[in-house]
Amino acid sequence: MIEREKLKQIVKEKLAASANYLVDVEVRPSNLIVVEIDNDKGVSVEDCAELSRYLESQLDREVEDYELEVGSAGITAPFKALRQYLKNIGNEIEWMLKDGVKQTGILQSADEKGIVVSVSRQVKPEGAKRKTTVREELFYTFDEIKYAKYILRFK
Repeated sequence: MIEREKLKQIVKEKLAASANYLVDVEVRPSNLIVVEIDNDKGVSVEDCAELSRYLESQLDREVEDYELEVGSAGITAPFKALRQYLKNIGNEIEWMLKDGVKQTGILQSADEKGIVVSVSRQVKPEGAKRKTTVREELFYTFDEIKYAKYILRFK
């Protein structure tokens, strides 16, 4: 079986001189290699084709047969890399915590420790007749988050 870490290194070396970055590499039991890349401005088909050709030149089918898929991370696919979080600062995201709680809010910041999101809640102050909207910032570590993804809304 082809080694995942070796593939990651090959992909990172190829992408080092470009604006593209590695999101994930999977090697499935049938030797299906799935490589996901992203870019702060979007990934082109040519970017994927070029990386695919490069990987083909680095791997030897005589030694081990494989199937290769190279693609971009989907716009609403869950984030897998810190850089995807950074790219979406200021955007509305949805996240689910490992305890099953799902929320939406605006991604304010992200670093190696976790994310800060701004959420709006309706609160009825004591003695008031109507609820008011209250914004609060919440911090979550990556260990608490099951997934997070960009919300695409059509208005």
